[in-house]
Amino acid sequence: MEAAALANEFIEAFNDADWGRFTATCSADVVYEEKGSNRSINGSEAVLEVAKGWKAAFPDIRGKISCSTAAGSTAALEITWIGTHNGPLELPSGKLPATGKAVEVEAVQVFVVEGGKVVRMRHYLDFMTMLTQLGVIPA
Repeated sequence: MEAAALANEFIEAFNDADWGRFTATCSADVVYEEKGSNRSINGSEAVLEVAKGWKAAFPDIRGKISCSTAAGSTAALEITWIGTHNGPLELPSGKLPATGKAVEVEAVQVFVVEGGKVVRMRHYLDFMTMLTQLGVIPA
């Protein structure tokens, strides 16, 4: 599968909470970097746990892909994440209890693909906007 198609499949599997399909897109030693939180995760099982954590915090969250582009083994997606914070959210400072507030947050996710699997992801998520929408920091 080409890089852009695999990146799109990864987001769609996340949207559907289809964890088998989600994990199938990743290499066993995939590296996930979340630039807004400075979180770095290694391995498909650890990446799966992070994804499940986001779904637990925002059970209705969906990534809407507005642009998808690729060059060689690298794909970049522009994504708008839309959801409601109805569960605890793991932050670098600790767990944020559910606020019940809706978010709409822009992001770019860059995927590197080798051998038909994602080997590296960098997620540039607008944490400041998300935390403002959740009422954690003032507007």
